[in-house]
Amino acid sequence: MSDTDVYAQAPRISEISKKGYQLLKENRISDAIDCFSKILLMDENNNYALVGMGDATRKRGSVREAANFYQRCLTHHPGNNYALFGLADCYKALNQYQKAIEIWEQYLVHDDKNITVLTRVADAYRKVRDFAKSKTVYMKVLEMEETNQYAIIGLGHLHYDFKEYRDALFYWEKMLKLSDDHVDIRVLTSIGNCHRKLKSFSEGIPYFEAALKQEGRNFYALFGLADCYRGMNCQEKSLEFWNRILEQDPRNKMILTRAGDACRTLGEYEKAQDFYEKALNIEFDTYAVLGLAMLAKSQGKFDEAVTSLKRLIQQDSRNYRLYIELADHYLNNGFRREAAETLEEFQKFGIKNQHIADMLERIKS
Repeated sequence: MSDTDVYAQAPRISEISKKGYQLLKENRISDAIDCFSKILLMDENNNYALVGMGDATRKRGSVREAANFYQRCLTHHPGNNYALFGLADCYKALNQYQKAIEIWEQYLVHDDKNITVLTRVADAYRKVRDFAKSKTVYMKVLEMEETNQYAIIGLGHLHYDFKEYRDALFYWEKMLKLSDDHVDIRVLTSIGNCHRKLKSFSEGIPYFEAALKQEGRNFYALFGLADCYRGMNCQEKSLEFWNRILEQDPRNKMILTRAGDACRTLGEYEKAQDFYEKALNIEFDTYAVLGLAMLAKSQGKFDEAVTSLKRLIQQDSRNYRLYIELADHYLNNGFRREAAETLEEFQKFGIKNQHIADMLERIKS
């Protein structure tokens, strides 16, 4: 269609465009696509229709197709904010965070005070593990809006990801103070997880319990409680929550192994063996085999424990914990030389490990 024809059709194009965006708001995706397609037949480079097609196909889950529409729009209408925003969100959905950052930064050239875009940029920097840039952008958002929840939550995640648990706790607690009567369950489990990582287990328990009151089958709350009680050496309570997870997910290999560990510590050896074997029936698991080796140790089955631990070392030769367990087993049965040789075997890899070095020093002294 010529430019003159497009100009003549402008009122009709505008009318169809409005209808298409209204249909999009009503989530009538197919009808919206029909409208935008009609416009593109009249004006193949129409920016409203190209962005509309991008938004519609993205809503439908066709992210790559949506990206093509936004790119097509930007080819003919460089700097179109809606196309930039949509394209960046497409890259984010495709886990192409660096590309998303580049697009959002183009957007910020036109509007550097857009808090929504700034938090997206900070999130993307967090995903690519650029701590300094992520924190700088989050803090810029908080300078503009000190109670912005997306930035506070982002800072909580950022510090947690980089194992700065006390700083993460500061932001999650700040988020808790900003919450209304109903606290988001993710805030509660995040505070609990910070305490879990800081080994302040008893302080984490109330938050996981509060989360469980909101959602009685929440995996993170159940796991948090089980792990806190495990850290406090309250194995019976720990086992109670491992079992509650297994009621929902009986083939969870990690939880089966943790339940086995709890039973072994409680001296319930048959139950422990049953849990470990259930885990191994799903697929090979180092910690389930280690659990069986520890079980053999607890039951005084010296040769069986040695054989299991040596097999594990063959399969996972750089796992220092296996050498510690084997050396400890030798030591408890009076084989000091074998214990020292086991630890020295690990040191031949040239890996510095303080646990290995300390144990070797104790044996030799």
